[in-house]
Amino acid sequence: MRALVFDCDGVLAETEGALHLPAFNEAFAEFGLTVEWTPTRYAQRLLIGGGKERIASLFTPELVAANGLPTGPEERRELIAAIHARKTALFELALERGNLAPRPGVARLAREAHANGWRLAVASTSTEPAVRAVIGRVFEPSLAAEIAVFAGDVVAAKKPDPAIYQLAISTLGVAAADTIAVEDSRNGLLAAVGAGLTCVVTPSEYTAGEEFGEAALLIADLGESDGPTPCVRLADLEELLAQPAAQRRQRPGDEAGPFGSHLSSLEP
Repeated sequence: MRALVFDCDGVLAETEGALHLPAFNEAFAEFGLTVEWTPTRYAQRLLIGGGKERIASLFTPELVAANGLPTGPEERRELIAAIHARKTALFELALERGNLAPRPGVARLAREAHANGWRLAVASTSTEPAVRAVIGRVFEPSLAAEIAVFAGDVVAAKKPDPAIYQLAISTLGVAAADTIAVEDSRNGLLAAVGAGLTCVVTPSEYTAGEEFGEAALLIADLGESDGPTPCVRLADLEELLAQPAAQRRQRPGDEAGPFGSHLSSLEP
């Protein structure tokens, strides 16, 4: 039994800048916070795993004083949870109203994996409702129904901690050595390899400058059969899993553009 586990935001679709960032800022405004994240500031917050944790990072003594925010830990946790819940609702509303383009190759590769008996899952720090909303827009209903979701606070420690991937493979009933993770960030990569998984990285708009030396495969995107980039197929994932662990690292020098190496068997 083998498994293919995707991250959500930045892997299934470019949701961070288009949907999550505006939802955060709108939620801040509704709660009367004198905060507005620019794309640059948001990129810094994305280094923190989890939406509630990103909101919590705002609570400096200066912001608390300027906005009359609660100083007690329980009151602060409740406020953070309320802001995050509203942000999630705004995200889902924007997702319903707008068009969401899946990243190249995601649906194609998932269909191929499912047709060949692989288990499918998504492991994300986003909330489960938000993840399921994205899955519903990226995959056809019959395939979406086959995808297990591990999201939000299902584990105590979020990426780069490997806990969510450890939970995923345990629940799916697969071995780490038989599982491929697809990530876009260094935090996600570290979580996957920390759980013993082979990780493919497709950097997103917010993560292209990060370090991905532990990746087994580093490529701009998974590619479509008729697209401009190399097309990652299930046979390529099988090849990665067949390699000794010490060899599952990106190799320098190829024609994959700024994102580094790909397997020689990949088709244009």
